[in-house]
Amino acid sequence: MKRWWLLIYLFGVMMTVQGQEKADKLAWWTESRFGLFVHWGLYSQAAGDWKGKPTRGGEHFMLYEQIPLAEYAKIAATFNPTGFSAEEWVMAAKDAGMKYIVITTKHHDGFAMFDSPSSDYNIVKKTPWGRDPLKELAEACRKHGLKLGFYYSLGRDWEDPDVPTNWPTKAGRSNYWDYPDEDSKDLNKYIARKVKPQLRELLTQYGEVDVIWFDTPELFSKEQSADIREFILDIQPNCIINNRVGNNLGDYTVVEQSLAGSAKGDWESCITMSKNWGYNRHDKAWKSSTVLIRNIIETASQGGNLLLNVGPKGDGRFPKESIERLAAIGRWMKVNGEAIYGTTAWMVPGEGNLELEKEDLGMGEKMTSKDAENDATSKEIISDIRFTTKDDEVYIFLRNPDADVIPVKSMKENSMKIEKISMLGNDETVVWEQHSDALKFHIPAGIQSDVPVYVFKVKTR
Repeated sequence: MKRWWLLIYLFGVMMTVQGQEKADKLAWWTESRFGLFVHWGLYSQAAGDWKGKPTRGGEHFMLYEQIPLAEYAKIAATFNPTGFSAEEWVMAAKDAGMKYIVITTKHHDGFAMFDSPSSDYNIVKKTPWGRDPLKELAEACRKHGLKLGFYYSLGRDWEDPDVPTNWPTKAGRSNYWDYPDEDSKDLNKYIARKVKPQLRELLTQYGEVDVIWFDTPELFSKEQSADIREFILDIQPNCIINNRVGNNLGDYTVVEQSLAGSAKGDWESCITMSKNWGYNRHDKAWKSSTVLIRNIIETASQGGNLLLNVGPKGDGRFPKESIERLAAIGRWMKVNGEAIYGTTAWMVPGEGNLELEKEDLGMGEKMTSKDAENDATSKEIISDIRFTTKDDEVYIFLRNPDADVIPVKSMKENSMKIEKISMLGNDETVVWEQHSDALKFHIPAGIQSDVPVYVFKVKTR
């Protein structure tokens, strides 16, 4: 009997140690709370058109239009992004308050956006530009102190002949018009021929890589996912891997195009600024700066990160709409960022409008049949309250307040001891009182902001 108790004790110690090791590894990531997602590829050059007509499926249009690989590959001959500046990209992200960048190194079309010795189907070999943007981006990130992650489409590749899929039906996300024999496709051949060589290149050519951000594990088995994870960590032990390596073997969970808090533990929401991930000249559905800032707060209040996407144009420049929104977010974050960075969820996420989205539109355990344009984020702008916490302080976010006196029911009399309340970015004294039904405080008069979302710091004792 004593032996069994010893084994149980040792197992508990081992799990505690592993948990602490994971927390230490993720420390910079959980501190960051806010990052930039970049979708850039041949689809950016097409910009939503094919043969003079608007395409279906956004950056997935090769699949939706069933374009033969030989035709799609011709886009590379016109892809010459002379407007690309890694310095401008990184500074736009940094000025917006973002702490890390994740960029598409290979999307579902199979085209490598980096110098890939193992596959000539890449931006250096096939375009007149002939430069490696990842090399320049890695240098700029190191220079300005941002972490860098690489997106890699794992279980979809429309250039390779050995990548089967079965969603939403057999061959539903495969290139079956070029490679029609779905039953003969062998994932192990694809992994050995393309995935591992390209991952090795990504992990050895650009210095320290902070995140490998996989997408669409599709038919990867648990053994294949585990093998890929071990392969990465053998090269870069400190690299973080998201859950889309497949089979619940990632370090954190991704929720796509939703702000839902159904994810447990460490999680990240990735969302678009408009309708599409990649640049599309027909896309006019841009979220306002106020909505995007509300989205940042929504994820932070539930203990998650927000990875906000920009789709650069084919010439390498950010769309002006993205630049304007990043600048507005940056102005707000300069004043209020302390209520986001390094915070955790408080005892409740907020008050009012707490009907959070529950559907996970990512490529994890639950999936929908709408994977190209699947934005389920809230566009509502109404008055409500959200919370985060750090050390002995709680931050109250007033999102679009409709009154000068704010009642906070979660901080009523006898619920907590308050020492002081102050407003971030404002030196005026905040008048407050705790009552039996709510904490009540006054918003200082004369506040001017292009985004009416205000943050109050509650010092507890």
